[in-house]
Amino acid sequence: MTGKFTPDDLAAYVFSRTGAPNDDLLVGPAFGEDAAAVRVGGETLVVSTDPISLAAERIGTLGVAIVSNDVAACGGVPEWLTCTILLPDDDPALLDTITAQLDAEANRLGITIVGGHSESVSALSRPLLSLTCAGAADRYVSTGGARPGDRVLLTKAAGIEGTAVLASDFADEFDLPADLVADATSFFDDLSVIPDAAALEPFAAAMHDPTEGGVAAGLTEMAVASDAVLSVDPGDVPIRPETRRLCDAADVDPLRILGSGALVATVSETAVDEALAALSDAGVDAAEIGTVERPEDTDYEAAGLRLGDEFLASPPADDMYALWD
Repeated sequence: MTGKFTPDDLAAYVFSRTGAPNDDLLVGPAFGEDAAAVRVGGETLVVSTDPISLAAERIGTLGVAIVSNDVAACGGVPEWLTCTILLPDDDPALLDTITAQLDAEANRLGITIVGGHSESVSALSRPLLSLTCAGAADRYVSTGGARPGDRVLLTKAAGIEGTAVLASDFADEFDLPADLVADATSFFDDLSVIPDAAALEPFAAAMHDPTEGGVAAGLTEMAVASDAVLSVDPGDVPIRPETRRLCDAADVDPLRILGSGALVATVSETAVDEALAALSDAGVDAAEIGTVERPEDTDYEAAGLRLGDEFLASPPADDMYALWD
């Protein structure tokens, strides 16, 4: 079984065990919050850590994008990165490939790699990276800040990361046309949400980048963290043609596959047009996809995601897990 632990397990065994208290910790571990906020002098430092193990062909590129997205989605400017690289074999050629990917993506995003660790672990069957990213923020934007009456925005489209991984890791398995593979693999260039977050930060009550479980999981995490109901019509969620074709071939739901590259945010009803205009000026596609309600004002009386006729009170597993299992 692959996937995240339940909110109840995290509350019992993780969030309650955080070591010594510190007055400079502004935001610590909590469900749906992908980055911490720490007071350093007169500034707020946003810090996030993430592992990546399933994707193979572009694992270094994905790793940098995923961990830096967490910092950006909280209003921070990603600047510093460390990476632990664990390989299944003592394979200098593979180490060369991964570190070249890390270097290229970090350089492209303006992030400095400041340290890390590398070794081989015979018990592994595939490479495993664990990355930490940090950067300063003028204002920390939480996942759990969505307010009743807010509108839900999504940048770019659902399933961007999943589309790229399907094309790079599973092209032969699904006998995909070469032109589709080329177009979908180019989605690796769209994984960063740093421009998206910078444009939205002045307007956002909440921001979150969907990763495992895709847009469906990211929206559910935001809803639960905000103690709210997010109501979204699946037909309003942008999905690229390449994503639809690949998801049809792999028999997976585009709303439930690796979602890096998109950013979910809520803004007040009066700020929607201005927020969308700011994204357009930054060259980022976006759409309004839903609303935020109080649980007691709905039929569910509990926090979660109303996705069409379906209600999700906890994030769904990623449809792509079965492809690796």
